[in-house]
Amino acid sequence: MSDIDKYSIEPKGVPNEKLEQGLDVSEHVDLNVNLQAKIINPLEGIPRDQLMRDVEAFVREKGLEEHVSYFRKGALVAQNPANFEDIDGAEALDETEKQVLRKEILHKWRLPWKLYLTIVTCSIGAAVQGWDQTGSNGATLFFPAYYGIGSDSTRDKILVGLVNAGPYIGCAVIGCWLSDPFNNWIGRRGTIFLAAHFCIWPVIGSAFSHTYAQQIANRLLMGIGMGLKASTVPIFAAENAPAAVRGALVMSWQMWTAFGIFLGTAINLAVYHNPNNWRLMLGAPFIPAVPLLVLIFFCPESPRWLMKKNRYAKAWQSLMVLRHHPIQVARDMYSIHAQLSIENQILNKSNYVTRFVQLFTIPRVRRATYAAFTVMIAQQLCGINIIAFYSSTVFEQAGFSQFQALLASFGFGAVNWLFAFPAFWTIDTFGRRSLLLFTFPQMTWTLLAAGLSTLIPMGNPARLGLVALFVFLFAAFYSPGEGPVPFTYSAEVFPLSHREVGMGFAVATCLGWAAVLGITFPFILTRLGTVGAFGLYAGFNVLAFFMIFFLVPETKQRTLEELDYVFAVPTNKFIDYQVTKVVPWWFKRWVLFQRSAELEPLYQKGAARRESRENREDKI
Repeated sequence: MSDIDKYSIEPKGVPNEKLEQGLDVSEHVDLNVNLQAKIINPLEGIPRDQLMRDVEAFVREKGLEEHVSYFRKGALVAQNPANFEDIDGAEALDETEKQVLRKEILHKWRLPWKLYLTIVTCSIGAAVQGWDQTGSNGATLFFPAYYGIGSDSTRDKILVGLVNAGPYIGCAVIGCWLSDPFNNWIGRRGTIFLAAHFCIWPVIGSAFSHTYAQQIANRLLMGIGMGLKASTVPIFAAENAPAAVRGALVMSWQMWTAFGIFLGTAINLAVYHNPNNWRLMLGAPFIPAVPLLVLIFFCPESPRWLMKKNRYAKAWQSLMVLRHHPIQVARDMYSIHAQLSIENQILNKSNYVTRFVQLFTIPRVRRATYAAFTVMIAQQLCGINIIAFYSSTVFEQAGFSQFQALLASFGFGAVNWLFAFPAFWTIDTFGRRSLLLFTFPQMTWTLLAAGLSTLIPMGNPARLGLVALFVFLFAAFYSPGEGPVPFTYSAEVFPLSHREVGMGFAVATCLGWAAVLGITFPFILTRLGTVGAFGLYAGFNVLAFFMIFFLVPETKQRTLEELDYVFAVPTNKFIDYQVTKVVPWWFKRWVLFQRSAELEPLYQKGAARRESRENREDKI
């Protein structure tokens, strides 16, 4: 029997009685077929005396008796978060507790310093990934000649592509798939610590490699660490952050990746005149992994992971440094526990293989898998990595000198980083889905315009200026949209039971296709030219837009537990809503400028009604 099975919450109330919303008290909501698109609080409708008895049993089972008064209050707050001021009786909140919860709503960015330290520390690891991309970006101008693979032969093109794509092959084939077992064995912190080692020693080794075989081997090893880190860091951030600012905090992964790209382009320029310039470009990305290795020891372990392992006392200690007051800790812990119990009833006991299979067989999990797959593969379809990997090569072919190409790449890195900052506000205000649907059309025309600008005759100053301008505009639209969303989104959409393997699959999708891109782009550039290559990826942007429109639900400002109900809505119901409600509303509002047009919401708060088993099976 699993830990969660052993300590799961029992059905509340007396069988066959009806609660306020008409749900039988002995019935559990089927998260796999939420036909009414209801967002359900798992504690909603439980009579107060029953809830208090459950709390008493809970604290005894988990060794939390000393905090029972907070859990009694916290359970009532979790049951009805909007009306915490109205709780009466022995569990009435005192003025200090009310003030804490008010500030949480009115000043959502007043967070404990330990939470900020955790997010910043983890996100430093993202700089390694961005920095490495730009290290190989600049080094590609030099190392092919040193290794004797600089000709236009098919063999040499493949070898150059393998060197550039090595880390992403290591990620997709090994690193991402190790995320689930290592997270299970040594936790989020331990996995990040292990990943940091792989982001230090092989990176240094790549700077001293004397053959392309040695270089490929080091970069494959580097990829193992990058895969572990990329699959774990966003989950760690998502599980520690409050719902109201989770998107902004988790997207710091992208901001630091962009910062790593910016630093990498700066280092490429700084070492250009050094005789060992390309070695320094490849070796420098180990620098941000060092503080990651040290600072991770000062971060608390994920409370959700600790609760999954039935270490509730340690989860309390962890949340105490991630929240301002014990009332918040008790509320969050009891809410998480209630949802863990429901998830376990659906998903039951599983191992690594069954969890992977369930990514595609359990309806609620399958919908999250499709959505995460979509946003991750879209990051490669959009064409950002043809700039991140090969901007120096593209600019050189457009007529720039080597130094000018590195300078233009530096400009790309600066724009990519600076325009990531607006996402801190927009990702939790406008939402993940809205940002994607707005920015993908903009990326389409800017990428196409950049390619068409290379048709201007060589020697015309407008050619270089326009190519650089449209590449910079492309980066400006990418950074607050498809840049931060994929890793943020994928880290939050899976249930806790499948979060590690789901994130591993999502990251493997992203970085696996990055490897494909890294290997194939030299061929595409040779065969199609800059215009054809950029035009191809502009077309991919259009394809990605429609995939997002039909397969990616919004997740902004919902707790990780509420997302179970979002992804319980059948895909055909979600698509039907987009076609019959969203499209007509958008046309009225933005084409006919009918300001009175209103969009009927898809999701509604409230308890789900009981459906017959036959009806549910018919509609899955």
